[in-house]
Amino acid sequence: MRELILLAALLAAPTTAQKPVAIFNGRDLSGWQVPDPNPYWRVEKGVLIGENDEKKKGHVLRTEKSYKDFVLELDVRWSGEIDSGVMLRKPEIQLQFGISRSLKVDMTGAFYVGKYPEEGRTKDLDKTFKPNDWNRFKLEAKGDTFTVWCNGKQVSQFKDAKYAEAAPIGLQVHPGLTMKVEYRNIKLRVLDKPEVPVQTTSR
Repeated sequence: MRELILLAALLAAPTTAQKPVAIFNGRDLSGWQVPDPNPYWRVEKGVLIGENDEKKKGHVLRTEKSYKDFVLELDVRWSGEIDSGVMLRKPEIQLQFGISRSLKVDMTGAFYVGKYPEEGRTKDLDKTFKPNDWNRFKLEAKGDTFTVWCNGKQVSQFKDAKYAEAAPIGLQVHPGLTMKVEYRNIKLRVLDKPEVPVQTTSR
């Protein structure tokens, strides 16, 4: 009986992989694949800043580890026109922040998969999103379902079993426009298993 009680307690106890962990330390770009040279990304006062270079080139800053099922939470802020977002899974799917280059409209909170599928677009985002201010987004990737909350309210969901493989998580600075985006308090909770190391890292 004692052994059964102990086993039940161990199974019920949360594991390290289930706890939210900071994947941005607020000081530097440790844990991320940093380009060399790096005119795009810098850290100031606990904030990760992404900005184009003078030639308006873009970049995606990716984690050094790959993830499949997870909950990602982060604060994001911008002013004016930007095109950014969170990249995940393989094949790649994107959670959009800012103006779509193709549609020329704000698609914040929607999913992009080479197009913006209708079922993955936002609903009632204006009721919770704060322009020109910090907004807290939560992204859950679980199996074939991808769900987004903005400041505590669900704003979009997309389902497709195609996007099934683990991949690094990326933050985007889009080429072709002058833009600046800020991120802070980036935390991740793994749902399936510990992180999978990326096979190759280009610096």
